[in-house]
Amino acid sequence: MAMARAKSSLIVAALALALGTSAVTAAQRNHGLSAFGDLALPQDFKHLAYADPEAPKGGMLVLIGWGGVTTFNNLNNYILKGDAAQGLDLLFDSLMTRAMDEPDAVYGLVAESAEVADDGMSVTFYLRPEARFADGSPLTADDVAFSFETLKTKGHPLFRQTLRDVENVEAVDPHTVRYTLKGNQVRDLPLTVAALPVLSKAYYTKRKFDETTMEPPVGSGPYVIDDFAQGRTITYKRNPDYWAKDLPVNAGRWNFDRIRYEYFRDRTAGMEAFKAGTYDFREEFTSKVWATEYDFPAVRDGRVKKETLPDETPSGTQGFFINTRRDKFKDPRVREALALAFDFEWTNRNLFYGLYDRTESYFENSPMKAEGEPSAEEHTLFESLEVEVPEAALRSAAIPPKSDGSGQDRRLLLKAGGLLDDAGWRIENKKRVNDKGEQLTVEFLTFEPTFERIVAPYVKNLKLLGIDSRIRRVDPAQYQQRLKNFDFDITTQRYVMRNTPGVELRSYFGSQAADLDGSLNLAGVKDPAVDALIEKVVTAKTREDMTIAARALDRTLRAGHYWVPHWYKGSHTVAYWDKFGRPETKPKFDRGLLDTWWFDEAKASEVPTNGHSRPSQDGNGTEGESSRLWLILGGLALAVLAVTLFFRGRRKARG
Repeated sequence: MAMARAKSSLIVAALALALGTSAVTAAQRNHGLSAFGDLALPQDFKHLAYADPEAPKGGMLVLIGWGGVTTFNNLNNYILKGDAAQGLDLLFDSLMTRAMDEPDAVYGLVAESAEVADDGMSVTFYLRPEARFADGSPLTADDVAFSFETLKTKGHPLFRQTLRDVENVEAVDPHTVRYTLKGNQVRDLPLTVAALPVLSKAYYTKRKFDETTMEPPVGSGPYVIDDFAQGRTITYKRNPDYWAKDLPVNAGRWNFDRIRYEYFRDRTAGMEAFKAGTYDFREEFTSKVWATEYDFPAVRDGRVKKETLPDETPSGTQGFFINTRRDKFKDPRVREALALAFDFEWTNRNLFYGLYDRTESYFENSPMKAEGEPSAEEHTLFESLEVEVPEAALRSAAIPPKSDGSGQDRRLLLKAGGLLDDAGWRIENKKRVNDKGEQLTVEFLTFEPTFERIVAPYVKNLKLLGIDSRIRRVDPAQYQQRLKNFDFDITTQRYVMRNTPGVELRSYFGSQAADLDGSLNLAGVKDPAVDALIEKVVTAKTREDMTIAARALDRTLRAGHYWVPHWYKGSHTVAYWDKFGRPETKPKFDRGLLDTWWFDEAKASEVPTNGHSRPSQDGNGTEGESSRLWLILGGLALAVLAVTLFFRGRRKARG
């Protein structure tokens, strides 16, 4: 249900990726950047530690995206309009690219090196003269400058917000570009601009960038679009003339000749297609399905492999987010009462097969999680803020209640009723009404029927409190539009959190984003203390200072009761048809599938399937082999928080 808001998350994530800033203390050219100056790889490195430079090229990977998107009508994922296809990031290179075994480091791609000024107020990139777009035209500093201006003025609103402190960009010469920064929150901006996609000025000056399109764009990345069927499938083909294929950052990467994304109307249809061999790889986000539906013949005879891969990234922020733009949810006591009615212990035991732990923090599974009373350093930070801090944030960090597991914990429901009474919502004729006689209503917006099994018991408990509660399921396109317009009471969302969080936090929880169409701030958080703490995270000079600020931010957000926290597990549960090879080392902060795995012909010859023809949906027949899939980097996380990642950084909700 948390449909990775195709755009918004990726952009924010992309922008965040870029965030892996470069805290360089002296003006010197460097082969990479990181938020606090630490780089694991030397200047003469030969390949990324988790890539195999001997990996063979060839074959095809077919999958469904983990962004939770079920359709597409646009081949531009950098604007607000339309629903963009997954995998479009494969078409575009950036100045630097992410190393997924380091917290936030990026290394030279289009740019051979970068130099941050002594005062940190500008960053200069030195481009590789051999850089080319897929049509053979040279990639120059003019294209980089054009990309920045276009994304900031015509791209998704999140670009404008994230790049607001980049004052100017200048093409110094054909292979040198300089960004000038402003303000005192510039720590992450060098990485942000380093991760922005580079667009072709020649291509886009002849086309409207801010309009949806189904014309395949020209980029400079490792893949080009092969073919597609709108809303159903899209195939990316490895560009044999890719200009950067022999660079150290790409050695052993981008091994599939083709990558195809398949789209299905819901998870059930997608699962059946996987069993039939319609696509190759599936990450399972539904515990019931993982526990009960992966015992089909191909699993039993070894043709399909099941694995649990370690996930060392922050687990993300998933929950039922409450739309505080609506008057009925403005009182935090109401929001806290709603959270008390959700029985996680019953849900985990009866629906999730005990596979999950309860999420307590916005930075769960990371050192940035706030625990217990604020530390002395956190108190000092709170006292330094020139805004009022909620009293609850200065006490022990709020944690969700633990129920008796009955499904209807009387103690918690009584407490919830008391909070609603205190907030002015009293019981009258078994209905929870305000002083105008209006009943309190709560509607859960979703597009996935599989999530209703989780929400239905919750709805029942809310009704016991006298609340008129219901589930509203809409089609995916309407769901995405209603999120963009904030037309909902409660919905499920999962935010990707990075090891080095930065400007994406403004889009997640900042006041300015609360009223921005298409914003990721679904809860409508508008708290000066939150804003101030976000800036403390963004401007931290050391990882220690960043961690302290993140913990203070975490406890402040939790004190606001903007969400009903869900659940998490520190791993990826995946299944795949056994016809692939992969390096011995997995990147710490990514699956590594799209860019480091390869097609193994020997294995594939022993794994008969139904091929890659697509079963009929809605009576439309099969799609045949005309389209193939793509490969991405789905992290939204750092990699291009620079907008690309940020927009799609949001991963599918687990349930």
